[in-house]
Amino acid sequence: MRIWGKLWKNNRMMQDTVIENYEQDQTRTTKIYHSLEQICEQFDLQKPIWLDVNKQDFLRTSRCRFYQDSFIETIDFDYLELHVIEEDD
Repeated sequence: MRIWGKLWKNNRMMQDTVIENYEQDQTRTTKIYHSLEQICEQFDLQKPIWLDVNKQDFLRTSRCRFYQDSFIETIDFDYLELHVIEEDD
């Protein structure tokens, strides 16, 4: 699985990274959570809270956006976007 993490501000991508996780013994959900943790470490962010809207978007489209309401601290960007770009076979 490959997940693309992107920070957006004023309709411009400020930072991005791709996380690869091909662990066979992990579920899809675990891979996504671990990838989000790695993305947040690289961007020096706290982990966002998965709200219902995030979960629904991710299940429907394999992507979601975390806005200010998903973070406890104030963020200096508009949103963090996760996007699955490759699934395991």
